[in-house]
Amino acid sequence: MTKYLISFREGAMDFRDEEELVEVAEAGSAMTREAMEAGVWVFGGGLKGDHEDASVVGADGVVTDGPYPESKEHIGGFIVVDVASREEALEWAAKCAAACRCAQEVREFLPEPTEDDPIPEGVIENFRERRS
Repeated sequence: MTKYLISFREGAMDFRDEEELVEVAEAGSAMTREAMEAGVWVFGGGLKGDHEDASVVGADGVVTDGPYPESKEHIGGFIVVDVASREEALEWAAKCAAACRCAQEVREFLPEPTEDDPIPEGVIENFRERRS
């Protein structure tokens, strides 16, 4: 099984009114229950939109308040699913898109390190691809 991040950008869920918000919330809850019942749900949620509460912790440990200055877009919400294939992740993303009424981005997590394999297969290849 492989974990996938399914996310949408902040502002993508632009509702006409509160009634539409309630409809989307109900559809999202139904999709979440379906994912839980299917055993693929890992975690998910919406992110608070107030970037004044965002903080960045640098590699040197210095904390800076406010959003990361180079970011033009921010994640508005996400789910993590643990599924057998990318195709299955895309199927769940389609369900999310229908429920949330907005496009979803799908990204695969790198394998988790273990005691026996601290640098799992794919990590070095991913590093090399990003550097080229």
